[in-house]
Amino acid sequence: MKLLDLTLREGEQRPGVEYTVDQKVDAAHELDRLGADFVQIGFPVAGERTRKVCKRLDIEADVTGLARAIPSDVAAALDAGVDVVDLFAPASDAQLDAVLGASRESMIKSVQEAAKLAREGGADVHFTAMDGFRTCPAHLDDLFAAVDADWYTVADTVGSRTPAGVERLLGALDTDLGSIGVHFHDDIGVGTANALAAGRAGAGKVDVSIGGIGERAGNTATEEFVAAAAVGGEPIDLAVDESSLLPVANRVLDALDEDVEPTKPLLGAEVFSHESGLHTAAMLDEPSTFEPFDPVRFGGKRRLLFGVSTGAGAARKLLERAGREPTDDRVEALLARLGDLDEEIGVDEAIAVADDVNG
Repeated sequence: MKLLDLTLREGEQRPGVEYTVDQKVDAAHELDRLGADFVQIGFPVAGERTRKVCKRLDIEADVTGLARAIPSDVAAALDAGVDVVDLFAPASDAQLDAVLGASRESMIKSVQEAAKLAREGGADVHFTAMDGFRTCPAHLDDLFAAVDADWYTVADTVGSRTPAGVERLLGALDTDLGSIGVHFHDDIGVGTANALAAGRAGAGKVDVSIGGIGERAGNTATEEFVAAAAVGGEPIDLAVDESSLLPVANRVLDALDEDVEPTKPLLGAEVFSHESGLHTAAMLDEPSTFEPFDPVRFGGKRRLLFGVSTGAGAARKLLERAGREPTDDRVEALLARLGDLDEEIGVDEAIAVADDVNG
């Protein structure tokens, strides 16, 4: 399954967010190291910054630029030098009326002409059907059959679909699912689950964003999708370097000056940290007792913390690690030392304290 990274474009669609050219270039190179197949850098017609970014990129991934199905947008994308012109147009009845104020036939003709211009300009073509998951499957089939594109993306523009709904719509399409991409928003918290459902159904491409950053509640998070597909044994093949997933994600977010909540799945500082006495005692022997996977698999690192919450079981194991017999007196002395600390300490420091206790 191909990954199209949206971080640089969707991230800027949030109120008050604007990345510099340097930030986008640095982030795009990190995304390329991870193994993203496509990197969407923005909306070239909107300004010079996106064109400057494209000119400075030297990456293996195909660079895509978003464009409405109108000649000026396509021309701006071609002028920027993108590899792919990513066209989009409303597909649902509601959006055709409210956004375009045009008929379905008129929309299809506009997309056909825009795709032809992009091809003539030497670019590949992707086409995204806005609000596609609220569009009649037959209308989508007709639309995709009429447009000359390399990929056809069905977008859950308003973030209202669930995995069951995703599978129903994709299963109703006559279009080859290997040429279908999907685009989800996380408004009801199922962006990753929807992407996994699409992968199981046979979709060939998914739009993702580091940290899930994007408009409103964000998009399918790259790190969540990659890790869930791997850990869950999903029938989804990804050309991604798993071991660099979290380091790359963190470097991208650092480059973009994006904050990360401490409990953010996979990326938060507390996600691989354990302090509970019961948990740390068990994990000193067998980490999998309270972990869904070894964080090292994705370039992460677990933290076992010891302090006032440490129990007798963990204290005994720390003493054993230090080569000391875990007598009751030593256990009590170690717990007292740990309880007096101003802040929690890691395993190595805790073992050093255990080695230093009297008794």
